[in-house]
Amino acid sequence: MISELRLTLLAVGVLFIAALAWWERRRPRQAGGAPERTVAREPAAEAPLRAARAPVLPLPQMRARDPLVAHELPVVEVAPDLHALPVLEPAEAAPAGVQPEPAEQGAAAGLAEENAVAPPEPHAGAPAAAPALPREQLPELPPAPPLLVQWPPDRERRILALRLVAPLPERFAGRSLRQALAAEGFVLGQFAIFHKPDEERRAVLSAASLTRPGTFDMDTMDSQHYGGLSLFTVLPGPKSPPQAFEELVFTARNLNERLHGVLQDEQGSPLTPQRIAVLREQLRARTAS
Repeated sequence: MISELRLTLLAVGVLFIAALAWWERRRPRQAGGAPERTVAREPAAEAPLRAARAPVLPLPQMRARDPLVAHELPVVEVAPDLHALPVLEPAEAAPAGVQPEPAEQGAAAGLAEENAVAPPEPHAGAPAAAPALPREQLPELPPAPPLLVQWPPDRERRILALRLVAPLPERFAGRSLRQALAAEGFVLGQFAIFHKPDEERRAVLSAASLTRPGTFDMDTMDSQHYGGLSLFTVLPGPKSPPQAFEELVFTARNLNERLHGVLQDEQGSPLTPQRIAVLREQLRARTAS
């Protein structure tokens, strides 16, 4: 039993010594496998030599700008009369309820007269300024002559009429209607309707509202709306029937361009060029007869 234990310890010792010897032999080989890297360094003495050999770049010469020549500023002389003007000191306000003495009032008035600057006298060659007219003496425009509406009696008159109707469901605004009539030369006159006069202020054309009673009120017209206009001329009138008819058609078309409505004849039919030609021919036949 003891002999077997000795043999075991001896074998373990031999194995330990063999392992230690193998480790010692392998250690120098691992150390020598990684060669030390050396960095070649430049000798310190060669550095200043290379610095001395490097070319030196010449820097540009900087010159300061020449000083600007100080130009003399013009000397403005003050007129001696300005120095002679008196300097007025602000007057001290008197306490409330204290009236200045009469002597002080006279002295203040005299000082104001002395310090007053007289207006410059006009030159001898300068034209005299026209005197300003007072407001009440300004010339006023003469009033326009009254509009003449001279229609023949009922049994002798003949009426040519056209219609300018607003497109449904819209209606003409009163302000737009008034401005369009004024642009075509219509004025509000007799019977509370609009009339277009000629050069002698005689009514050639007339315009009434399609809404009964057909009249206009200038005070409320801009705030109202209208369904259309009835444009007409009364024959015989200031112009011949053909001339009055042509002016009626021309004025109706101009108003329609401003108001963008629908033109119709007296019965409410569309006013086409063919319809205008028929109305013109009928008027010519009646005039000839």
